[in-house]
Amino acid sequence: MARDEILKERWDDLVLKLSDQFSDGDPLALDGIIYLVGVQELGNLHRSFKKDEKVNLMHIAICRLLEPYGYYEFDFFDDDGWPHYTVKEQLPPLKPGEQSILMKEALVNYFLEKNYIE
Repeated sequence: MARDEILKERWDDLVLKLSDQFSDGDPLALDGIIYLVGVQELGNLHRSFKKDEKVNLMHIAICRLLEPYGYYEFDFFDDDGWPHYTVKEQLPPLKPGEQSILMKEALVNYFLEKNYIE
């Protein structure tokens, strides 16, 4: 099976599994899954977040997801337990479709690493 086909199959499986677990089967969008990674990485699963905190959660997730690609590096946890990352390399200019593929691949790899999907 080609690499793109494997990614699509794993992505579809991931969306289905997360949607069943977190949104009563309504398909989660890419942003929603990134948000879930942010919550997971913060480790504070059972609380509500303010709008600015939700933006920060998305940022945490993107940094964590792109860390294996060499774009970010974990730096430290602040006094409130929020992780901070430093930029190691600027992301190249990507078209929207390329951004989407990169994030889907990063998300699939993240959930493979966590043994959430196979």
